[in-house]
Amino acid sequence: MPRLPDQTGRRIVVTGANSGTGKEAALRLAEAGASVVLGVRTVAKGETAAAEIRAANPAADVEVRELDLADLASVRTFAERIVGEDRPVDVLVNNAGVMAPPKRFETVDGFELQFGTNFLGPFALTNLLLPSLLSAEAPRVTTMSSLAAMGGRIRFRDLQWERGYNGWRAYGQSKLADLLLALHLHRLTVEADVPLVSTAAHPGITRTNLMTAGRSLGRSGPARANRPMPFAQDVEQGTEPLLYAAVGPNAVGGAYYGPSGAFGMTGPTTSASIPGSARSADLARSLWAVAEDLTGTRPPL
Repeated sequence: MPRLPDQTGRRIVVTGANSGTGKEAALRLAEAGASVVLGVRTVAKGETAAAEIRAANPAADVEVRELDLADLASVRTFAERIVGEDRPVDVLVNNAGVMAPPKRFETVDGFELQFGTNFLGPFALTNLLLPSLLSAEAPRVTTMSSLAAMGGRIRFRDLQWERGYNGWRAYGQSKLADLLLALHLHRLTVEADVPLVSTAAHPGITRTNLMTAGRSLGRSGPARANRPMPFAQDVEQGTEPLLYAAVGPNAVGGAYYGPSGAFGMTGPTTSASIPGSARSADLARSLWAVAEDLTGTRPPL
């Protein structure tokens, strides 16, 4: 795997850092010298991940903090604590997610689980952490999307999938929303003339636990995994686009990064094509306005 630039002295928040791409990103960033905050829903699992990171690198500076993106009160508590420490956050990695629950679940706040966890939670977290990010020298927000965004559609008339729930289509909507979040945040920072860089990434087809435990975020028993995918890449390779987008010196605002292989499924990192469904600034602006109302958060720009 490519060596990351030195991150000594930088503070990086990674959500969903107890497993999968989040844990791998936290491990690699800590190895590069960053002070990494592991934002996790289950603290015990986060502590296990932190112990494994320290075992691999005894000098690793990692800390675990509770963050349930399916609960806006938890998001606010997490962000208030970070901002209250009056210490810059150099990078926010919006990585945590849930994928295609077999039936419709709701967040604590009554949102469809995927729309709430994958999009509204990270949206609120990003807005609430902007004071700490903007106090950093070269801040960056990186948001994890998915190949599923290509088939996604924003259903403004039924964002919460209260009618005709389909897990995979709801997942596609949430990951398209993530991509729109990253792209519109880039536009806002350009308009406001602030130095924050907003990027997006997707992992292609990567073997993680998202296909099992991540499918319901603990709202039910483990879901049956999909059929094995022998062509899927391991988590080390699948995390590369996220890391490039988060700390790559040549990553640029408004860009989307993913694997370079066939159909963007596997391979080394490259600039990914932004789906046509994500290119509309008007769509992004409309979704952003709805998300502000739903979460009660706005960017201090």
